[in-house]
Amino acid sequence: MCYYNSIKVTREEYIQLKELEKAIAFLNEEFAIHKGFDYGDYPVIRPIGKTHETERVKMQWGFLPSYLKTWEDVKKFRNGYKDETGKYQKPYLTLNATSEELLNRIYKDAALRRRCLIPSIGFYEWMHVQVVGKSGKLLKTPEKFPYLVRMKGQEEFYMAGVWQPWFDTEAKMITNTFSLITTVANSLMKQIHNSKERMPTILPGDLAEAWLYHDLSEQDILDIANYQVASQDMIDFLKKENPHERVVYKEVPELIYG
Repeated sequence: MCYYNSIKVTREEYIQLKELEKAIAFLNEEFAIHKGFDYGDYPVIRPIGKTHETERVKMQWGFLPSYLKTWEDVKKFRNGYKDETGKYQKPYLTLNATSEELLNRIYKDAALRRRCLIPSIGFYEWMHVQVVGKSGKLLKTPEKFPYLVRMKGQEEFYMAGVWQPWFDTEAKMITNTFSLITTVANSLMKQIHNSKERMPTILPGDLAEAWLYHDLSEQDILDIANYQVASQDMIDFLKKENPHERVVYKEVPELIYG
């Protein structure tokens, strides 16, 4: 979930992004949508050393574990492949890291030592709805309706993440990569993201500061990673192609806030 995220862009960034327009679902001079499955660069906030200052740096969306040695390894890791016996090895999706498993998988070291924040002005989720086809019968495959979700009174908000410097042994270069952390959906997001019932871990100011700067215990890390922002603090915008244009879906049930 949450594989589409949006940010404000400057004029200079707009010109740069325009050259990569095929990797962006929608773009204007104020609003850019980044698709996680393009594994592109995205601005991430991290502490500067042990100070209480931060920097925004671009990292590749899609956490890469250190045991991968080359980009060929990365390609297999992300896309899947057939091994020497012909058996298909499934791909690993690391755009998101689930809060419940943050200390049990490849993310543990990053969760303990390299936590970050992912800025956003809105993210997309899709509601799955069974619709009636031309035959008058329910279609077997649910139709997906996109929602752009924002936070009330916040032009920009912050989601918890972890990052990892990945070293390419062939090119002798380091690529910084990250995962966005997800938690169990609140009552509003359960209605919108009804296929998986997940949502990003959106952190208010005090928890965002603790996530970046504090020397947290493992339990503290899990507690913050599992934080659930309240439904009443969210607003939703419905869209087709243009996220600035509100569209009402007649086929979907009305959302219940509270």
